[in-house]
Amino acid sequence: MAKKTENQILVIFGASGDLTARKLVPSLFNLFISGHLPENFVVLGASRSDMTDTAFRKKVVTESTYLEKKLEKLDKEKIEAFSNKFFYEDLGGSYDTDYTRLRKRVEDLKNKYNTSGNIIYYLSTPPTLYETIAQRLADAGMNTQNNGWKRLIVEKPFGYSLETAKQLNKGLQQFFKEHQIYRIDHYLGKETVQNLLVTRFANSIFEPLWNRNYIHHVEITNAESVGVEKRGGYYDKSGALRDMFQNHLLQIVSLVVMEPPISDAPEDIRNEKVKAIKSIRVMKSEEELYENTIRAQYVASTIDGDKVKGYREEEGVDANSTTETFAAVKFFVDNWRWKDVPFYVRTAKRMPTKVTEVVIHFKTPHHQIFKDSGMENRDNKLIIRIQPDEGILIKFGVKVPGQGFKVERANLDFYYSSLAETYVMEAYERLILDAMQGDATLYARADEVEAAWEFVDPILDYWEKGKDVRMYGYAAGVWGPENSHDLIDGIGEWRNPGPHLTDDPGYCVIC
Repeated sequence: MAKKTENQILVIFGASGDLTARKLVPSLFNLFISGHLPENFVVLGASRSDMTDTAFRKKVVTESTYLEKKLEKLDKEKIEAFSNKFFYEDLGGSYDTDYTRLRKRVEDLKNKYNTSGNIIYYLSTPPTLYETIAQRLADAGMNTQNNGWKRLIVEKPFGYSLETAKQLNKGLQQFFKEHQIYRIDHYLGKETVQNLLVTRFANSIFEPLWNRNYIHHVEITNAESVGVEKRGGYYDKSGALRDMFQNHLLQIVSLVVMEPPISDAPEDIRNEKVKAIKSIRVMKSEEELYENTIRAQYVASTIDGDKVKGYREEEGVDANSTTETFAAVKFFVDNWRWKDVPFYVRTAKRMPTKVTEVVIHFKTPHHQIFKDSGMENRDNKLIIRIQPDEGILIKFGVKVPGQGFKVERANLDFYYSSLAETYVMEAYERLILDAMQGDATLYARADEVEAAWEFVDPILDYWEKGKDVRMYGYAAGVWGPENSHDLIDGIGEWRNPGPHLTDDPGYCVIC
């Protein structure tokens, strides 16, 4: 049964920025069309730009390129009904200012549109402003929950290191309680990521096998075909490990690794995720870090006849940059379930295709009776495709018709696209609705963020200061540096997925 969404106001700080028009408003629009918004609901944009309500509505709704196609199909009244929910408040030259006027505007909107005292503050600003905004809201008495709840949504990156993440948590918790703070990670909004939990815990054919006795190793790939685009300046200070691994990929790891929660209540699931991340063995010695991590940068190449710049030639990137665009890490999980099972996780830009998937490699049967059948090194696999061509694939052995026992691998697959009648919510849409309803399942908790940084920090530190650290190069459009296979020691090679779930890897088209 669908939860009820209470009347409320959404205040977006940084509302004149790109994220609001590109992600937040289209998500709100989808919730509006599907009838998920509460009856009394308004959005107040707040930032340093001088804009009227009408100008803001034009920018993010009626003249927004991100809504253009969706609006074509709608009648005028419906567009107007949506557009009229948006208002704008100019904060002046700085976010570090008195919010008395903002408070008065919120009060006026509350009284006029009967939205109750429930408010979400969405901080679509650089993280350096999070604490300032939280403090200014508190100074104006806008964080109290006497008459309706108040929630704070913050974007990633949440910290730059363990130390900065702790400071940020402490800074926000001075003014808002932990249960009021929602740290958004759009990767967890994807249906296929959540389906990891259901695949594991709702199916007795998987959960009994989900341990060291049956699983040989786990492999997670996150690949993007694009380079750093216009984000060179930001990316050069961040890198693949901070940008993708510390948040999105460790969140996926936690869902693969976690123990069954007591129930599907948000805190029960989050408790198990924290335990999972804390059980990842932190690598401390230079030797461990040298053997189990690889970093690389893409270099200039030609893809489909087009010349592609190398990372160091991208706009905003230092010509001698040692920021990684490819990161691969091998690690172990120190608990009863996963003892001695290696995990291989990689993330990179300028790969042959855009794809994110989890591959569970099962052990070969202990007693091999079809040794000469060509089945060796063809383990059973469960492939959970997060994007694109979302779905699940099981690879298993079948007998080739004819004499003898020649074994071939067959596929058993399911695609989300085959659920024709079902509308699959986009990530931000789902996460905004969850926050509106107070469901924090898919949001990261303070201890979860800090546990992830505890694992990542020593790697970053080693890459920055270690004595044997190498920065490898790989041609834009290939699957990373050749030596990345060395990480999968004695097991073979990475699975290099194609654009479609059932594509069998083994080769890739790079020109």
